[in-house]
Parts: sequence; structure tokens; C-alpha cells
Amino acid sequence: MKTVSIIPCLDMKEGRVVKGVHFVDLRDAADPVEAARAYSEGGADELAFLDITATVEKRRTMFDVLEKVAPVVGVPLTVGGGISSSADIEQAFRSGADAVSISSAAFRDPGMVAEAVRRFGSERILVAIDADLNESCPSRREVYIDGGRTATGKDAIEFAKEMADIGVGRLLPTSKATDGTKNGYDIELTRGIRDGTGLPVIASGGAGTLEHFLQGAVEGQAQGLLAASVFHFGVFSIRQVKEYLRDHGIPVRL
Repeated sequence: MKTVSIIPCLDMKEGRVVKGVHFVDLRDAADPVEAARAYSEGGADELAFLDITATVEKRRTMFDVLEKVAPVVGVPLTVGGGISSSADIEQAFRSGADAVSISSAAFRDPGMVAEAVRRFGSERILVAIDADLNESCPSRREVYIDGGRTATGKDAIEFAKEMADIGVGRLLPTSKATDGTKNGYDIELTRGIRDGTGLPVIASGGAGTLEHFLQGAVEGQAQGLLAASVFHFGVFSIRQVKEYLRDHGIPVRL
């Protein structure tokens, strides 16, 4: 098994870190610069900075905030939300991002993603797939866009395969059904995308116990474990999660 990364997520709204349940009922969690510095110094392998309302509000990512966050981060930083063009990607990199996460725009304009892979390299292009339960889809998971607000009718695993064929480097599936619930990752979604594409997958949405992180790594075969609530509100430290995984045979960086 490859080394598993622990990735705190900064969900951004109006310049603040927020966290919700099922993508709604957002509550304030932290100042982004303070949180980013603390996580970077606290053992995070990566950080995700996701502007969760940019697409719905039809605006670009809050690059001004990103420019304040990036200098205090000593680990790879992935930025997403409102990334819909090559110009946005270039601005993200100029503002300090190491990689970008593309979601709604990947569904609407896969050609833009293919061009981004060619220009910037697959390792810097991640596609985020928000999904919710739909029994009529082959995988029983349907792709949602616009911050989880708009159903597409597209099967999540089929879409993941299309993105893999384009050449993206990693995939970030987030289950709307489990997001913020602390009831565990959607293992069926995570493992299905991993098995269907062979790409590194980041488990996201629902981590609430140490066992959930272990399940994401073992059952979900995720190479990255993303979480927000348990870190923002002090349920666990990054080190606690890593030590638990190490004690259960999962290779981590301590």
C-alpha cells in the first residue's frame, strides 16, 4: 500500500472557513490563514482550499484570500471552486496553489480539462466529483454540480472514467449524503471510482471517527483522506489520525 495522505479541507465562504451538513447549514469554523498555518504545522500532508459558493455565485475563486493563505502553508495546496478556465488555473498557480480542483466546469466543459492537463500536467489537475444517491444510476450515485445543487443525470463512476481518459491526475469524490454527518465516508462511491479508474482517489465527506479514516484507506482504497469538521472543531488532531492509521498498518508520514 502506498503512503496515505491526511488532507484538512478549508471550505471557504465570504472569506471564512465554514462547515455544513449535506452541503448546506453552513456555520463559521475558522480564519483561513490561522487554520492553514495550524494544519501545515500540525502535520497535514496537503491542504485543500475550496471556495464552495463561487460557481453558484458565478464568480472566480477568492484569489485575494488564497494569496494570504499560500505563504503560511508548507505543504502542497490544492485550490478549487469557481475554476472554469485556463485563466483561472493560471491565476490560481500565480496566487500560490500547487494544484487545482475542477468540478462543475469539468462536467460542462471537459475539453477545458483536457487542455489544462496538456498545459499544466496531470499531477496538477484534480477533478472533484460531488455525488448523491440515485438508484436509477448503474453505480447508484449521480453527479451533482453547482455546489451540489444541480442534478446531472450522469453516473458518477462513468463520469470518473471519462475524466481518467482525459488524463487528470487524481479524483476527489464527495458524497452529498454523507457530507458533514460524521457517519463515515461513502465507501461504495470511493472504492467504485478507485476500481473503475485506477487513479489515486481522495475520500471526502463524512469522517467522524478514527475508524472512518481506516475504512477510507482499507475498504475505500483511498490514497488521500480529506476531512474538515473533526479537525476544525478539535475532535481529533492530525497526529492522532496518523498514529491510529500507523498502528493499524497503514503507511503514513509522521
